[in-house]
Amino acid sequence: MELHVGSRLAHFEILGLLGAGGMGEVYRAMDTKLKREVAIKVLPPQFAEQSDRLARFEQEAVLLASLNHPHVAAIYGVENVDGVPFLELELVEGPPLADRLISGPIPVPEAIKIAGQIADALEAAHEKGIVHRDLKPANVKLTPDGKVKVLDFGLAKAFGSEQTARLSGATRVGAAAATEPRGHQTQAGLVMGTASYMSPELAEGYPVDKRTDVWSLWVVLFVLI
Repeated sequence: MELHVGSRLAHFEILGLLGAGGMGEVYRAMDTKLKREVAIKVLPPQFAEQSDRLARFEQEAVLLASLNHPHVAAIYGVENVDGVPFLELELVEGPPLADRLISGPIPVPEAIKIAGQIADALEAAHEKGIVHRDLKPANVKLTPDGKVKVLDFGLAKAFGSEQTARLSGATRVGAAAATEPRGHQTQAGLVMGTASYMSPELAEGYPVDKRTDVWSLWVVLFVLI
């Protein structure tokens, strides 16, 4: 199914493209039932029949549903319409943190405040046994009122035996919508993540825990200032 402005996916009217990458597209859409704008994350057709991609997509929905935090973009639902799997997500207004960096470094006090909010979001995820694995400025948004929202848990993974066991039977649909410029996107068939923000153990393919997110957070803070 080809999506464009004015087309419909179930009861969602597509208003525009928010971001696209090798493994997903994110659209601004109107929920015509609840009369609110949302973000729709769609798994590309070429991945819809690949079980591992589908599994990662549904895992993102399960992981996001377990989080309820002011600095994590919320999920409203997961759907599959006419063979098109998609997530219904909170629409976060404001630019990605990556856009803020185009004009140069961010003042240290503001950068520390941003990093603190990201840390709060990561702590909430880690308390649920979830590691993000792809933290970078493109996956963080700054709302007009200055609030940070961490996005895109498409590469997130449960760590710890209890959490892994709880999720393993429920994950069947998956992939992240990479929105970094070409050359920084997550690529199929390679170690997943973004190399410039990736911890050494993740880059080398070793099992990771919450420390990989701590590494990425410090890299983000370094880039901000």
